[in-house]
Amino acid sequence: MGNRGMEELIPLVNRLQDALSTAGHDCSLRLPQIAVVGGQSTGKSSVLENFVGRDFLPRGSGIVTRRPLILQLLHCNAGEYGEFFHCSRKKFKDFNEIRKEIEAETQRLTGSNKCISPVPINLRIHSPHGLRTIGVITKLDLMDKGTDAREILENRLHPLRRGYIGVVNRSQKDIDGKKDIKAALLAEQKFFLTHPAYKHMAESMGTPYLQRILNQQLTNHIRDCLPAFRSHLQSQLSAVSKQAEEHRQSSPDNPARRTKILLQSVNSLASDFTELIEGSGENVDTTCLSGGARINKIFHERFPKELIKIESDETKLRQEINYAIRNIHGVRTGLFTPDLAFEAIVKKQITNLKDPCIKFIDMVSQELMTTLYRCISKLSSFPKLHNETERIVTAEIQRQESICRDQVLLLIDIQLAYINTKHEDFVGFTTVQQAFNQNKKLVVGIAGNQGVTPLSSLIVVRKGWLTINNIRIMKGGAREYWFILTAESLSWFKDDEEKEKKYMLSLDDLKFKDVEKGFMSTKYVFAIFNTESRNVYKDYKSLELACNTQEELDSWKASLLQAGVYPEKVTVDERGNGASENLRDPQLERQVETIRSLVDSYMSIIYKTVKDSMPKTIMHLMIKSVKEFIKSELLAQLYALGESSALMDESPEHRQHREEVFRKHAALTEALAVIGTISTSTCSTPVPPPVDTSGVEPSRRIISANSVTVGKTSVCNHAPSVPRGSSQSKATARLSRGGLHTNQPRRAPPPVPRRHPPAIQNVK
Repeated sequence: MGNRGMEELIPLVNRLQDALSTAGHDCSLRLPQIAVVGGQSTGKSSVLENFVGRDFLPRGSGIVTRRPLILQLLHCNAGEYGEFFHCSRKKFKDFNEIRKEIEAETQRLTGSNKCISPVPINLRIHSPHGLRTIGVITKLDLMDKGTDAREILENRLHPLRRGYIGVVNRSQKDIDGKKDIKAALLAEQKFFLTHPAYKHMAESMGTPYLQRILNQQLTNHIRDCLPAFRSHLQSQLSAVSKQAEEHRQSSPDNPARRTKILLQSVNSLASDFTELIEGSGENVDTTCLSGGARINKIFHERFPKELIKIESDETKLRQEINYAIRNIHGVRTGLFTPDLAFEAIVKKQITNLKDPCIKFIDMVSQELMTTLYRCISKLSSFPKLHNETERIVTAEIQRQESICRDQVLLLIDIQLAYINTKHEDFVGFTTVQQAFNQNKKLVVGIAGNQGVTPLSSLIVVRKGWLTINNIRIMKGGAREYWFILTAESLSWFKDDEEKEKKYMLSLDDLKFKDVEKGFMSTKYVFAIFNTESRNVYKDYKSLELACNTQEELDSWKASLLQAGVYPEKVTVDERGNGASENLRDPQLERQVETIRSLVDSYMSIIYKTVKDSMPKTIMHLMIKSVKEFIKSELLAQLYALGESSALMDESPEHRQHREEVFRKHAALTEALAVIGTISTSTCSTPVPPPVDTSGVEPSRRIISANSVTVGKTSVCNHAPSVPRGSSQSKATARLSRGGLHTNQPRRAPPPVPRRHPPAIQNVK
């Protein structure tokens, strides 16, 4: 048995599928399909086999659905989703999740022992595709005598927009007796022509009519879906056409084109490398820093942090200055601060710059390599060219790195060769000694008495917030103040605007000590006290000051040491290093403080110089040189290898990719041509008008036929046989896994006009 309309459509769809099978997953065809859905043993397999004309579906026994499923199909325009009554109206947009929820809800009530429960699962499907549902009534020949499904088939009971179609399938006895489908279709035709309830509608019943209806609906649906699919294929073809043209222009079999591609590849590499280093407005990476941006971060963030790391511990630095002064004086007692102590400490600090500077060069070199790898990745189609380019440029980067390292070390050695104490930014011995020897607000300015400079601007050691911790009983209790530590005093203000000064302590005879944290305290506390047992502040022998972190505490201690305020105890090692509490030399302490201030002043000049000169040196000797090498020398070195033709040998992956691009281009071109044929060779019928359900009542006469819904969406109905004589009882019609069944006495149907199925046009 054949179906001319379907037979004309299938070759076109098959051509389309065949064309797209070589075009890849992105262009796979997702055309609409017919779905046959029904309850157990309703005839789903028989309907499908009748369509195809062959026995091909497996048969079996057993039950999978163990609870009734009440499925309501609701038309909507807001997408497709499902709702379960037991899930508080949660929307399930993934139909796999709907299946899992049905299984879970069944398992929850019935367990895993194949038990059956009459409690239904209520599911609503909201879909814009409900207009394509066609109801199929099966097993009409098995209904009890005196009953029929006429009201359903005439679309008067539970009407559908496209109505119902009745079919008669082979029974299990027919299947066991090897009754072929052709004979079954003839028997089906005879059944409808001779049955008194169906013979007036026999021309719109049976499997052949159902085939023609489904063929028309499927054809119309495919045609409606094709414009969007055509647009998708056209965009794919546009992208593939560009790639195909590029591959045609780069044919590897032409020696002249090989040379041209080599030249273009090197020029493109130089351009890409320059753009990544210098920046470009095209193809901007918005996910992370790369190339020049990362090098800029190394220049201005990572390198300054490396310089900060080399700053010595304050206590250690003061101890080194102490030893230097005493070793320079030897057995003599020095009256003046020795210049050699300052120079020795400064040279040691400058020498310590070598390691972070070398690390700085290594970081930039590594970033250049990363940028190179990113650029040459485009040469992966030509493995030999890729490898040789990587080798040559890597060697050049390493060579320039070595030159740059030597130059940087030379710059540091230059700084070590001459300590310029006449630098305009250096405070000098005279200024520092005046600051410490005179308790004045102003001192003579630097550079030949050309003006005056406030003393506080030279000797302010630290500013920051501290909490006075032991004045809780006073008005206001413990609170934060803004503290300023200078070489002469410790002052605190109401806030950081420094307008309202609360108090100022002289640093003379002051020391500090640690204070244990309280049981509930989160602060880190230290105390300042007077060595002469005098009150340090009003009636208080000590002033407890609290910080929020251990780092702040350590920083304040270091600042107090710098200002000449020392801890309560000074340790003395086995060699006699260090000073005991009672053997402090005030003159030596003042010399240490002088050298400490001078070292800070001079090293600030060195740090400023290094932070300025290092990026310039690296930029000139490494980055600029590598850019120029790639632009001017790389091509010559590639030609010097003597095998420029072999450099352009394609990789197997690239050759395969090129062939796939050509194949995909041809497939997309053919697919679009086939779609044009389908679009112009199909016809459609208008969607039937909505059915009038206002006069339809839920209770009707006895029906024992089974129904299968064919279409995009479906209703699952399965009806067991109804006992005879039950037509005198009363009941309400319901939909369940058991099907549609009522027990109400038969009465005249309401005046709902029958809607005949639409006429079927021939499909060309």
